[in-house]
Amino acid sequence: MSGRIFQSVIVQMKEATDRVIGVIDSEGNVVACNELAMVGTHLGRAASAIADAKEQTVVCDARTFKLLGGWNADYDYAVFVEGADEQARCICVLASIAFSEAKTHYEEKYDKTTFIKNIISDNTLLADLYIRAKELHIDVHAPRAVFLVRQKEKIEVSTIEVMQNLFPDRQKDFVFGVSETDVVLIKELPLGADSKEISRIASQIETTLNTELFLKSVIGVGSVARHLRELAERYKEAMVAIEVGKVFENDKMIVHYDNLGIGRLIYQLPTTLCEMFLNEVFKKNSIDSLDQETLYTINKFFENNLNVSETSRKLFVHRNTLVYRLEKIKKLTGLDLREFDHAIVFKVALMVKKYLSSRDDDFVS
Repeated sequence: MSGRIFQSVIVQMKEATDRVIGVIDSEGNVVACNELAMVGTHLGRAASAIADAKEQTVVCDARTFKLLGGWNADYDYAVFVEGADEQARCICVLASIAFSEAKTHYEEKYDKTTFIKNIISDNTLLADLYIRAKELHIDVHAPRAVFLVRQKEKIEVSTIEVMQNLFPDRQKDFVFGVSETDVVLIKELPLGADSKEISRIASQIETTLNTELFLKSVIGVGSVARHLRELAERYKEAMVAIEVGKVFENDKMIVHYDNLGIGRLIYQLPTTLCEMFLNEVFKKNSIDSLDQETLYTINKFFENNLNVSETSRKLFVHRNTLVYRLEKIKKLTGLDLREFDHAIVFKVALMVKKYLSSRDDDFVS
């Protein structure tokens, strides 16, 4: 954002106070000030004090500082007023309101990233979308992919910077944070781009964050948005991909919404319906009656496409031993896993059980 926007606000404040008022960026550079000689100077100590502070206002080097927007370590700008007294604090608070309003107005009118962020947050009316897209010279019909990058810890400024450097075209590709752990990439795709291209981009993000920042991330990928108005829905798909993947594909770092299969369906079901299903399937004995060794055998049997010989080889057991185990499972549950229809029901039941367990864990945490 240009410092001239802040400077224009400062000019309007001249008659209200004789105190020195200015704005610094996150590195401590003075970008606007009613004392013109200070513009371009560096207030490094103040920048560090602001980043480390937990109070609403900070006093450093006989100046009072306050962030524009929220109060966190990753800020863009802060306003400062000469003095460390109560009057300086009051002027600083009032000035921050004026600067914040000017900043918000500028971003909503001229900033493409803010516009895209408002779209995925469902904060833009359809009629306004077309008007603003035309004003900002954004192609509404260009195909785009939505990537949601989630980290276990709070995101760092370096995460966004690395991704912005990875996709430097600020006119077509947009990178921004949406929460303490999530970063979004809206990537414009070439015409005819297929799922392989989208997977390649996701892998590139995952590899880069891992090698440059040593960060483990999970990436949710939505379907391709064929129109700008579809971005909000594709963003929701990327969130669902991460949530469903956490339950059914927790070994994967990249999860595509289009590949979730039956897991996506189960995730959307009410828990009461899931519990009813399990009770109907396991009338003889509860699924909890199966020990870990039996469940391991069942999963291996599914992994090997219900092939008895191949499964016994992978389990390092005799074929007859596996058949005996399958017969035991049939007696306990009433389901013969060698029959395709029974195997499908059992597979779905295992997934439903896993989903319910994950819900219980979320409730406890």
